[in-house]
Amino acid sequence: MSGSSDYEIFEPGNVTLQSGAVFPSLKLAYKTYGTLGPARDNVILYPTSFSAQHFDTEWLIRPDGVLDPSRYFIIIPNLFGNGLSSSPSNTAAPFPKLTYHDAIAVQHRLLTERFGISKLALVYGWSMGGMQAYHWAALHPDMVERAAIACGSARCAPYNHVFLESVKAALTADPAFRDGRFVDKPIAGYRAMGRVYAGWAMSHGFYRDELWRDGGFPSLEDYLVRTWDTTFARRDANDLLAQIGIWQSGDISGCPAFAGDLDRALAAIKAHMLLMPGATDRYFDVRDNEDELGRLTGAKSAVLHPIPSLHGHRAGNPVGNARDEAFIKAEIAALLSK
Repeated sequence: MSGSSDYEIFEPGNVTLQSGAVFPSLKLAYKTYGTLGPARDNVILYPTSFSAQHFDTEWLIRPDGVLDPSRYFIIIPNLFGNGLSSSPSNTAAPFPKLTYHDAIAVQHRLLTERFGISKLALVYGWSMGGMQAYHWAALHPDMVERAAIACGSARCAPYNHVFLESVKAALTADPAFRDGRFVDKPIAGYRAMGRVYAGWAMSHGFYRDELWRDGGFPSLEDYLVRTWDTTFARRDANDLLAQIGIWQSGDISGCPAFAGDLDRALAAIKAHMLLMPGATDRYFDVRDNEDELGRLTGAKSAVLHPIPSLHGHRAGNPVGNARDEAFIKAEIAALLSK
């Protein structure tokens, strides 16, 4: 396993996937923060986002942060394909197709088998983490008390799918991609992917108002070079493709329980639901959450509170962005008070 060593591994053994294939010796990397209460009901599950490992998003876990480890027992499960949990980079080829449903099934085993947890005070996630939170709420409605979806959706929208096709095309145009996989580091592919991502992840207003200057960048090109050209080079390229596959097939209704009926899957959710899209997010569009909101008919409560930000998709993970962090912190505090 690559990356940080400050985590634990859950090994559920040979796991039968949604596809019917058996994944031998599957591994789920996770990290915990805080103390599990005697009643085991102070649990927050915080799944990782695209290409992220737990230490990339744990910055908001602190006593004065969005998630408070002095009150809650917080678990970050690393999504398959991120280089810590089972991924192409640490698994013998060929790597099987995985889905969010597979991820949630193994995360559920981690919670119940290792910790004896039967209730989640909150499932909180951003982007791919938000999609996992949505899956949790639909697949385990009696277990999830609250779910907060930051810049995520119940299903990968067609527009979102097309965005990811552009990302894949940029990455796989590198000559290191041969016969369906990368045989070497795609240096040019990483840069091309980053440049594509830079245009999608941030908003028109972000660039119009030159908000990149807030980070101390003297020019737009300097911002692109230092922020986006190498941001994905820290990850194995085959891992990135595996996670894009999970993202594109994301659909809470894509399982036998709901048989593709999104209305039925959304209606099955019982939690207090907070849909928190970025107001200027280009690929998790506010309109998708607006459409979902009216179909959460079984939820204890459901609100749509867009993050009023020009930071596009990154508004949902506002590292160094105090204004957006304060908005999210207040929303989560209100949700946890229900």
